[in-house]
This record gives sequence, C-alpha cells and structure tokens, in this order.
Amino acid sequence: MANKNKAEKKKGSKFGEGLAIGAAIGAVGGAIAGILTAPKSGKETRADIKREAKKLEGKAEAEIKKIKGKLSKKKKTGKK
Repeated sequence: MANKNKAEKKKGSKFGEGLAIGAAIGAVGGAIAGILTAPKSGKETRADIKREAKKLEGKAEAEIKKIKGKLSKKKKTGKK
C-alpha cells in the first residue's frame, strides 16, 4: 500500500512540473507573438523584446533556484 502512495505522489509531481514548464513555454511564446505582431517601429519592438527578456531571465533564475532547492531536499531524503 505504501509503495502505491509513493508512485502516485511521483506521478503527480511529474505532472505538476510538466504543467509548470508548459505554462512557462506558453507564456514566452505568447509574449513573443504579441511583441512581433504589434504595430510598432523596429526600434520600439527591439526595446520591448529586450525589456521582456530581462523580466523572463529573472523569472527563470528564480524558478531554477526553486527547482535546485527541491532537488537538494530529495537528494538528502534519498541518502537516508
């Protein structure tokens, strides 16, 4: 019975991680499509892209730190 619960937790965890990654990819794609289809000059569009890239970089770094923390915890519990 305990093994079944562990398997269900792993499956749910993988689904949640996949969902988060998919949402992030969708957000990036939507932002790019919105910027590229906006009726602006090339200079304005490049400035928008640069600004959005900096925002996404910060979000990606925060997400990476969060994932590293989770992996570190799992690694520690696996050693016990």
